Amino acid sequence: MSSPAPDADAPGTTRPSEPVLSTAALNTGALSDTPVPRRRVFAWALWDWATQPFNTVLLTFVWVPSFLVSPFFLDPVVAASGVVDGETIDCDTAANTVTEYCRALGALDANLGWGIMAAGILIALLAPVLGQRADATGHRKLMLGVFTGLLILCQLGMAFVGGTADLFWFGVAMIAFGSVVGEIAGANYNALLVSVSTPKTVGRVSGLGWGFGYLGGIVALAIVVGLILGGVLDGTQGSTFQFIAAGATVWTILFSIPIFRSVPEPPPSSDTKKVNFFEGYVELIRSIIRLWRESRPTFWFLLASAVYRDGLAAVFTFGSVIAARVFGFGFTDLVIFGIVLNLVAGVSTIFAGRLDDRFGPKPVILTAIGGIVACCLAVFIGAGAGRALFWVAGIVLAALVGPAQAASRSFLARVTPAGREGEIFGLYATTGRAASWMAALLWGVFIAAAGNQTLYGILAIALVLAVGFVLLVFVKAPPRVAVDA
Repeated sequence: MSSPAPDADAPGTTRPSEPVLSTAALNTGALSDTPVPRRRVFAWALWDWATQPFNTVLLTFVWVPSFLVSPFFLDPVVAASGVVDGETIDCDTAANTVTEYCRALGALDANLGWGIMAAGILIALLAPVLGQRADATGHRKLMLGVFTGLLILCQLGMAFVGGTADLFWFGVAMIAFGSVVGEIAGANYNALLVSVSTPKTVGRVSGLGWGFGYLGGIVALAIVVGLILGGVLDGTQGSTFQFIAAGATVWTILFSIPIFRSVPEPPPSSDTKKVNFFEGYVELIRSIIRLWRESRPTFWFLLASAVYRDGLAAVFTFGSVIAARVFGFGFTDLVIFGIVLNLVAGVSTIFAGRLDDRFGPKPVILTAIGGIVACCLAVFIGAGAGRALFWVAGIVLAALVGPAQAASRSFLARVTPAGREGEIFGLYATTGRAASWMAALLWGVFIAAAGNQTLYGILAIALVLAVGFVLLVFVKAPPRVAVDA
């Protein structure tokens, strides 16, 4: 199987065994057939590694579930009421959900949700317009640099959030704004995919980026575990989580440097008008209409992916909540669980990139989503089996989520019109956020209808994914490119 060209004295030099790719007769959007130096590919993929601590350590497995929505931010008297005979009460039982302690924790969860919702609205409003301007000016790397810098500042701000109730909203603001700038930075990062891949390698390069992200999460979580076992960190102290946020800041700074040194800026689009910020919204409407007229598969894919990607996002957002509330995972349990899941997801994503190139992204996505729905139903039906079932289902699910995400990016890259990468990937972020209320809403409805039993929230995730699966079935797949054995 062919691979990205290795580093050489001159850019574009390839090994004799690597054929020069040709796309003259193929509809491959903005992808070029020029061989790409391997160093450039890895420099691009390292950005996923660089920003992963925000998603894995801060948002999903450590800072938010074990700190921001924990008793640290409750009134001390209320927090003390949650400890009975030396044990913290379980808020997933009907009797305990009515206590002041559990209601206070529920209020933290709800307030966090409001912050994330506000972040989603900002992303929906800003991402496509900023992407359009990046296309028109040819400043995708500049935009990536600006918003990566803002993400770094958010992580640094989180390092100053102590475990006191008066700092809760500042913590919510940092995690929410970090989600905004991280998503917009990601749109510009995705748009650079065409600078580091060819029609025959776009799937595996996209998978490599996702894989690097997951592996970066493993290393970051492993460092946290090592510091805990070594006695350096203590999960009962707020300073531990401040230290973790500071470490994530340094990590992002160091590993985001290569992409700015090695990956070239794609040329500006000759078809994208240069307009001011507010006129960009007019251009946004026009671009959607033009997309409908000129690239119907791209339009329908954006719609279908918005639904199933909301389900995938819900897996990450609520997975740790399910583990903690339903299956009794503690702080250390969640970190170890996160390491295992990221390891599985990283390896499977890199491997799935090759399946993407061989069979096309659509079969990979459909297979992955179908498998995730099955895992959700298995956990719901067999919850009485305890942690063993959740571990097995979690590992299988982790092996499927990454490939679905990477293949989605590959799918879009293959159907994106040349010169409109930032705009289309901005729309990709926008449509995903525009639908981001669905899983969260159904999550709350299902749990409330079941008498506050968190287990029923799993059905909400499965339903959203199933709807996305059906919508994707009817989307026309991009033309496949023959791949060398």
